[in-house]
Amino acid sequence: MRSWHPLYPLRDAVLRMRNWWFNRFWGMDIHPTAKISLQAKLDKTYPPGVHIGEYSVVTFGAAILTHDMVRRLRTDTVIGRNCFIGAHSIIMPGVTIGDNSIVAAGAVVTRDVPPATIVAGNPAKIVREGIRTQRYGMLEEYAGQRNERFFYEAPAPGGKDAD
Repeated sequence: MRSWHPLYPLRDAVLRMRNWWFNRFWGMDIHPTAKISLQAKLDKTYPPGVHIGEYSVVTFGAAILTHDMVRRLRTDTVIGRNCFIGAHSIIMPGVTIGDNSIVAAGAVVTRDVPPATIVAGNPAKIVREGIRTQRYGMLEEYAGQRNERFFYEAPAPGGKDAD
């Protein structure tokens, strides 16, 4: 659904240019449909090791690492298709996040994440398996639903709630 916010097209253009910059000049493998927050940190010590699949989201403060100076390790870190990486989470070097997976906010992912799972915690553990996601890691069971806590509709004037 298209947003009515007037600055969203500008924001999307900036994100597309940033993805192009990462791919072209840093040598990363980021799909053009992936959305990466401007505050997300992608490891530039070994940029060819960053792989982000189509329709995935990396939110603010998340760090995707591809090197470990202590172990003198440079390796690929892969995020699959339709994934959601939560705020301030850390994806350690060499980890593969399977397609249609969700990493909760603040999680520290030290091992591979199977497809269609939700992981959370430090270190990240599987919280739920067998999930189904749509584009950008949105759970299918909540797609299109309104959260009534955030949408308040005032009663009609003269209705049964009127004094």
